[in-house]
Amino acid sequence: MRLIMNSSYRILLTISFVLIVGISNAQTKSSFPADFVGNWKGTLEWTQAGKSEPERVEMQLNIQPSKDTAGQYTWNLVYGKAATDNRPYILKVADNTKGHWQIDEKNGIVLDQFWIANRLCGSFTVKESTINNSYWIENGKLHLEFVSCSSSALSTTGVGDATVPLVTNYAVKSYQKAVLSK
Repeated sequence: MRLIMNSSYRILLTISFVLIVGISNAQTKSSFPADFVGNWKGTLEWTQAGKSEPERVEMQLNIQPSKDTAGQYTWNLVYGKAATDNRPYILKVADNTKGHWQIDEKNGIVLDQFWIANRLCGSFTVKESTINNSYWIENGKLHLEFVSCSSSALSTTGVGDATVPLVTNYAVKSYQKAVLSK
């Protein structure tokens, strides 16, 4: 009887574990861009190097299928009040087989983005800053992060040979994060 209970208990535990992992994976897997469509709102926290408290700014990211062009989406960022900082961009696919997307700012600037590890990620340099961004869905909310680093090297360390390569370091200038809800 004890052997049967232990065996049944193990089977029940195994089934429970498989169900929990399956549910957890279903919650974290996102379909891009379909799961991102919506009008998202929240607060952006922007922390600059050397400051302990973040600056908080209300923000929105509105993503909708384009009415003008099939396969494209509006990518409308709004910071603060809509009239003060409203950025109506376009999201379009560059190469779907590689998960390559682009955010077209409609002013000659196009930011390349890549769907990788359930996140839309990009890296670009503007003036003296390199910005790495990431957008993802978690628990029904849209998360975003931006890390801004100096585009000029802070230091280079290492020997620079086959055993110890040269490593270039960059100063982190700011970190931005937001969790947005529909």
